[in-house]
Amino acid sequence: MEFEYFSQTDTGRARTNNEDAVAIDADLGIAVLADGMGGYNAGEVASGMACEFIRAELGRWLAEASISATDADVKRAMDICVDNANRAIFEAANSNVQFAGMGTTLVLGVFRPGRLLMGHVGDSRGYRFRAGKLQRITKDHSLLQEQIDAGVITPEQAAVSANKNLVTRAVGVEDTVLLEAHVHELLTGDIVLMCSDGLSDMLDDEQIGLVLGAHDSLLDAGNALIAAANEAGGRDNIAVLLARAKGSLTPASPTRSWWPFRRTTNGT
Repeated sequence: MEFEYFSQTDTGRARTNNEDAVAIDADLGIAVLADGMGGYNAGEVASGMACEFIRAELGRWLAEASISATDADVKRAMDICVDNANRAIFEAANSNVQFAGMGTTLVLGVFRPGRLLMGHVGDSRGYRFRAGKLQRITKDHSLLQEQIDAGVITPEQAAVSANKNLVTRAVGVEDTVLLEAHVHELLTGDIVLMCSDGLSDMLDDEQIGLVLGAHDSLLDAGNALIAAANEAGGRDNIAVLLARAKGSLTPASPTRSWWPFRRTTNGT
């Protein structure tokens, strides 16, 4: 199974700087999207650090482990890479007054034959689009989501709440962070969407699905999603990353545990 990718960020209509970032390693099947937060330019630094750090460190590990690594090994590598990126951002924020308080949400995908390992922190989201139907495969780490889960408010009330941007988990804000990661089945033709809340706050899931279904190419679909978010107000930066599964599955090679990898203590 092969994958094709598209990614794009956009400042939107209300902001002057762009704190969203994306990074892709198509050869190794790595996709990272981050939505930064903090003082002036600090959010941009945090999101950029997270994307490039994880792409590079996880890429080095996958290049060595290749297909011999089990999914459990890959999930552990994802967790360690995010933890190391978190420490690097946290230390940068605490050693430079210009970066004080910076952090970032994150959604991370590792694409393997027939499956996707997706992890996330915060309210950047992952979706799977299959046969004309869109399914959200991440659950926001946010105050609103906690209130929905507790039955305090409805999803409809959450959609118009003033507390949309209150996340309960972010990379770089504390000295540790917990990545939530799961494995999802992929079939030929499936499209995976990763996005910042600059898209999901402007378009609901039904609207996103309609846009994806209206375009054959990832380029056209991605550009249309960004245009639709801007037409709906563009109140935040917009990041869109798309990946489509192509070809047919071949028998998987036998796997073995592969773990020449360690967690760093200084984020390097």
